[in-house]
Amino acid sequence: MSDAARPATDDPRAAADTLLTELSAAREALERARDRVDAVGESELRTVADTYDDLTTLFDRYEEEVTGDGDFKTFIEFQSGIAAITEELPEDVRHRDVFERVDDLLQQRRLTESDWEKVRSALDPVRDDAARLDERREARQRYADARFAIERRLDALEDRIADREDLQRLGDADLDAPTERLRDPIETYDDRVREAFAEFRSSASARELLEFVAKTDSFPLVDFESPPDDLRAYVETHEAGEEPMGQLLEYADYSKSKLDHYVNDPDALKRNVSTRRTYLRRLDAEPLTVGWPPPAAETLRYQIRELTSVVARFADHVEDGDEVLVALRRVRDLPRETDYERLRDSAQAREQLGAAERDRLASGEVAEELAACRDAVERLEDALEEYPPL
Repeated sequence: MSDAARPATDDPRAAADTLLTELSAAREALERARDRVDAVGESELRTVADTYDDLTTLFDRYEEEVTGDGDFKTFIEFQSGIAAITEELPEDVRHRDVFERVDDLLQQRRLTESDWEKVRSALDPVRDDAARLDERREARQRYADARFAIERRLDALEDRIADREDLQRLGDADLDAPTERLRDPIETYDDRVREAFAEFRSSASARELLEFVAKTDSFPLVDFESPPDDLRAYVETHEAGEEPMGQLLEYADYSKSKLDHYVNDPDALKRNVSTRRTYLRRLDAEPLTVGWPPPAAETLRYQIRELTSVVARFADHVEDGDEVLVALRRVRDLPRETDYERLRDSAQAREQLGAAERDRLASGEVAEELAACRDAVERLEDALEEYPPL
């Protein structure tokens, strides 16, 4: 079974409680932060915050240079900057008296550490106002994060529910059902297509092989990895691409001096083939197989349709290629000619249900966990409705 099907280490209801508590607290913090902004007015606070930022920017730039016996020119530049900020303030700006006092403190002939302490102390109410906007922004982010955490938890719970439902379904499967009615035709096809593809891979040119693989991109249920662009370009434009892939891999192990006797451009082969050994050696028939246990009947129907189109592209080039397609048609007919889903459930149960899963099913643990997950989903979904996005 998947990781999600194993016993969970967390209690779905307890985890939901934690998330709901955080969402509620985040909403309360946001409301408090909004109230603090509304108590003054956003426009007023923005003016105060912008002025405070302008001042602290000047402080950061000049404080060390203008404290004590600093350069006179720098000192004048600093005081002029402070005066300009104060002069540009609206007459009715909040804390104007504080800004004017700070200006007076800084317009002295000589500044000391004590003067800077007085400046920072005087700016305390300004700093508090500027922080109101930051607090609201942080509270908004906390609220958004709390909702996102719930959304992620819901996704995980939905996956967990689906997995437990599958586990219960498998627990009800008939373990004595004659699954060989599915297995025999599927294994016959899988064995034949492996043999046919191995023959095609060994006899076709590398150019033909990679062209075939590239064209399977149009068939999402035939999951070949697309050929790397540089490798594909090499086999299409170099004479060595007319060799079978096995021969190219053998060349890739040769030294450059030895390759000179076999290919026109040893460097190109080394650059484009030698670096792709892993991809080429993994290129096998597995994407063309049905596998065991088989997929659901509806998935199988689409898979067989794609496999028929893909296998037909190389079946004519190999001995007994027609037999592969005949075997594939037998697999195609299984949902119509057998009690497919019952047999598939039995096959999955035999493959996937170990002693631990069977004990959990028998004890009712899976049913209890499923109920807890569904309850948590309902509560979390209700919370998202109650606490809408910003």
